[in-house]
Amino acid sequence: MKILLVGSGGREHTLAWKLKQSNKCEALFIAPGNAGTALTGTNLDIQINDFPALSAACLQHSIDMVIVGPEEPLVKGITDFFKNDPKTAHIHIIGPSGEAAQLEGSKAFAKAFMKKYDIPTAGYEKFSEENYTEGVEYIRKHALPIVLKADGLAAGKGVVICNSHLEALAEFELMVLRSKFGEAGRRVIVEEFLQGIEMSVFVLTDGKDYVLLPEAKDYKKIGEGDKGLNTGGMGAVSPVPFFDEALKKKITEKIIEPTIAGLQQEKLDYKGFVFIGLIIENNDAKVIEYNCRLGDPETEVVIPRLQNDLVDLLLATSQGRINEVVIDTEPGTAVAVVAVSGGYPGNYEKGKVIEGLNTVDIPGSFIFHSGTKKSKDDTVTNGGRVLVVTSYGENIQEAAEQSTYLLEQLYFEDIYFRSDIGFEFIDNG
Repeated sequence: MKILLVGSGGREHTLAWKLKQSNKCEALFIAPGNAGTALTGTNLDIQINDFPALSAACLQHSIDMVIVGPEEPLVKGITDFFKNDPKTAHIHIIGPSGEAAQLEGSKAFAKAFMKKYDIPTAGYEKFSEENYTEGVEYIRKHALPIVLKADGLAAGKGVVICNSHLEALAEFELMVLRSKFGEAGRRVIVEEFLQGIEMSVFVLTDGKDYVLLPEAKDYKKIGEGDKGLNTGGMGAVSPVPFFDEALKKKITEKIIEPTIAGLQQEKLDYKGFVFIGLIIENNDAKVIEYNCRLGDPETEVVIPRLQNDLVDLLLATSQGRINEVVIDTEPGTAVAVVAVSGGYPGNYEKGKVIEGLNTVDIPGSFIFHSGTKKSKDDTVTNGGRVLVVTSYGENIQEAAEQSTYLLEQLYFEDIYFRSDIGFEFIDNG
């Protein structure tokens, strides 16, 4: 099969790496890709939301399957664009319709969906400019802390946790009246704060049936010990030690199965990944959010642990045969550690030369590119999150040490990474 993968991050490099291992992958194109994806296939200089150009590239290269990595083109309807054009309707496309992608594209849509299908989540109300004064009163009476979420996509930055009513009211005004997060934040979900530990489960569905992929836990804070500002993710571990059979059964019965049944009930066209962000407390789970694609950097531990042929798996998804699939998972542990640009998640510089990429080769470890590009003969930084190193190990400590060791062999100016990914699962006694 000739395959087009849409996206340019660490998730896409990991998917490209896995797709290339399939003997069914005849040719692989990535749009726009990065310096890492260029090692696995052919990068095309096309932006992720340029649907006409992506469609033209599919026709030019006789593409059989399109896999959409990021959320934005899905929410904007790339799947519908391809399916509604007779010239591209035959192409297998992995990703939900624009309407189904509202599970991620609109927090209000997702909350209403969970309420309708009795899926456990935090209590909430939604507000906009129209009922702004009601929102102010609601916040004043709300228990602390208070969570404010932009309704639409805000590049992972649209969630604010407030520890005082004054702070919450100020943020509410900034979001609704002053467009702090653009149009995405002018509608706000005000939500109760859930205590517990976060983790994510990943489902691949053909709209009727599903398979459960390896689970993961990511680390969003910039600083060691989960301190400091939120980022797009500084690392991830899989499997998650507390995700035992009892918890898995609860999550499957109370969350995953009602979600898939709800998609069917609502007649939503959904062939692709469902990422379910969870908070676990007292061995019970509640949904924090849905994503309509794989997460990043969770992909960098989930996909390496997946032993199935990814092309086979995605073809079964597109053809409605996912019920025929049995997932085969690497029994060991994978830990991903992310190297970021100095200053991230604030202001940072691009174009720093990355050294050591071609001199380090450690069995059981992989370097996935996130924000990189080629500049003449050099690979240079091109984003906040630059590289992700994933290693296998017997346990989290062994895998984390391996990833950290490999990152120490790489260098670019102001490189930074956390050396404590998986810290709460490591016995330092």
